Amino acid sequence: MASPTALISETQAWKDLKGHVEDINKTHLRDLMSDAHRCESMMLEFEGLLLDYSRQRATVETMDKLLNLAKAAHLSEKISRMFNGEHINSTENRSVLHVALRAPKDAVIKADGKNVVPEVWNVLDKIKDFSEKIRSGSWVGATGKPLKDVIAIGIGGSFLGPLFVHTALQTDPEAAECAKGRQLRFLANIDPVDVARNINGLNPETTLVVVVSKTFTTAETMLNARTLRNWITTALGAPAVAKHMVAVSTNLALVEKFGIDPNNAFAFWDWVGGRYSVCSAVGVLPLSLQYGFSVVEKFLKGASSIDQHFQSTPFEKNIPVLLGLLSVWNVSFLGYPARVSMESNGKGVSIDGLPLPFETGEIDFGEPGTNGQHSFYQLIHQGRVIPCDFIGTVKSQQPVYLEGEVVSNHDELMSNFFAQPDALAYGKTPEQLQKENVSENLIPHKTFSGNRPSLSLLLPELSAYNVGQLLAIYEHRVAVQGFVWGINSFDQWGVELGKVLATQVRKQLHSSRTQGAAPEGFNYSTTTLLKRYLEVNIAFSVVFIGFSSPYD
Repeated sequence: MASPTALISETQAWKDLKGHVEDINKTHLRDLMSDAHRCESMMLEFEGLLLDYSRQRATVETMDKLLNLAKAAHLSEKISRMFNGEHINSTENRSVLHVALRAPKDAVIKADGKNVVPEVWNVLDKIKDFSEKIRSGSWVGATGKPLKDVIAIGIGGSFLGPLFVHTALQTDPEAAECAKGRQLRFLANIDPVDVARNINGLNPETTLVVVVSKTFTTAETMLNARTLRNWITTALGAPAVAKHMVAVSTNLALVEKFGIDPNNAFAFWDWVGGRYSVCSAVGVLPLSLQYGFSVVEKFLKGASSIDQHFQSTPFEKNIPVLLGLLSVWNVSFLGYPARVSMESNGKGVSIDGLPLPFETGEIDFGEPGTNGQHSFYQLIHQGRVIPCDFIGTVKSQQPVYLEGEVVSNHDELMSNFFAQPDALAYGKTPEQLQKENVSENLIPHKTFSGNRPSLSLLLPELSAYNVGQLLAIYEHRVAVQGFVWGINSFDQWGVELGKVLATQVRKQLHSSRTQGAAPEGFNYSTTTLLKRYLEVNIAFSVVFIGFSSPYD
């Protein structure tokens, strides 16, 4: 293997790709798309999921060079090290084993020499049992009423991953049927407005709160947890906490001190990164409370199917590997900084601490359906070049066909799924516009340069199983990028500095509110802003009852 301090950009494979950019810049997607053999070679299928990356600014030669880059980066070895439980998260000295969270019961995946799969399934079985008690009504709240509403408190991966799955399953027929009469809400932001929105219309008597914090010390999460504890105890008394609040945490001492029965704490492990935690109790518990464990288990099986595909499939047919390599190509060689579609790849140093002479990570954004056409499609068609991922389904979760309409609602949606990638690839030339008799003064405004890369991912449907597959594809895509770039995709030190500085501000606000102390120790700008903020003398003793709820 290369020496620990070697950067991937120093390899011949990287230099070959750098030189190859000039060849690609001489081509246009209009021409590349006319090569049927090339297009066919850039389509592959796995379990009914079809990937088409023919609209990437890449040739067959490009893909060969990217696969050579994967060899130079020792990608195969790094994937094996991850699955073998080695401490590839070197800055935190941890294994990276989110794949174990959805492994079959009979699988063997070791961390520090110990098979962790039995531990995972102990927690899953506990979630299954608990969620069935809540859903059946055998576990009731302090006043004897069933708990039909759930608020999950968490932030970062403890919020975004579960929210993604919940959003996808809400309209799936099977999941929706299982969720009838139930509500699941997520509280992440520390803004009290978010708290007010979350409890709006809810009754503490029928609400269960899930507090997600590995250490039970996450500042935002624990303040929100205390706020909702106040909401519950104000209405139902302090003993109600044991019936209305549970935890996903490993710090049982703090869980018990908070008032939650440690028996109602659901564990996860250090080898579960926050941004990869949705398949742990972080996501499985709230989702099982809403949809039932049987639905969530299908989601886990879908993710597991991609894990196995990722681990065992040759790279030229490996969906996450190809997606990761194409992202490296777009970011580090073609210079595209964004992608319409995990920010833990936004690093400036290698895993060995060396400054990187190339860009990593992307700015990811997107919208469902045709919403994007009315927000950022102007940008991606005629402004800066932003590679796009288009994700569609053959079968709609909620099919609608109105008599007299030319096509069904889903067909109308998918018309755009098929058209937009071609519009981005081909564009429209001044010559075409002239043939259409467009006014000369409008031709510059209606010209589309095209040559804008995208890829299409067509799923059979958006079932729980397919949602699991989709999640795992993007998780492993991130890992591939990090493995090739030689960075750590599994830590996020970049979020720490702001938290540290916020602690200093928090102390200042406390002393200013309680003792009238003037802001000090800050720069001129921050001091001025703090003074303006403190001009309005808000009483420090404002309590939770101030939030409006019909049940307070």
